[in-house]
Amino acid sequence: SLIVRKNFKRENFAFYHPGGALGKKLLLKVEDIMRKGTHFAKVRETAKVKNVLLAITKARCGSACVVDAKGKLAGIFTDGDLRRHMEKGSDILTKPVKDVMTKKPTSVSKDMLAIDAMTILEERNIDELPVLGQKSELVGILDIQDLLKVGLV
Repeated sequence: SLIVRKNFKRENFAFYHPGGALGKKLLLKVEDIMRKGTHFAKVRETAKVKNVLLAITKARCGSACVVDAKGKLAGIFTDGDLRRHMEKGSDILTKPVKDVMTKKPTSVSKDMLAIDAMTILEERNIDELPVLGQKSELVGILDIQDLLKVGLV
């Protein structure tokens, strides 16, 4: 077909037809669909796991981004972290989250295309990605559910 011969890709379609449904999906940035403000859980690394779980519940999300004293991303705490430590039989609820979180988590820039962030989620088999601003500050979180809502998954 002509599309194959001209090597016309989805990205070309998005560029030439940005107002179309496919174009809109392909040009969406992480910033456009990420959770921010009170819609994601952000906790200090000294917080006890019990309080982290309450923050996750309040924000209605599946994980908490953990920040250091300077507000920089230090880790992420997920249900997987909770299960792994509960299997060990430890009293995880009273521990500081820094002792049980995933350190140096994969993160993305708010300016990244959402479709590229989706690829990272799929390749790493994870559900959430902390989102960083231009000064590497934590600005939100991208959940795979957010990608479902806009039809990227």
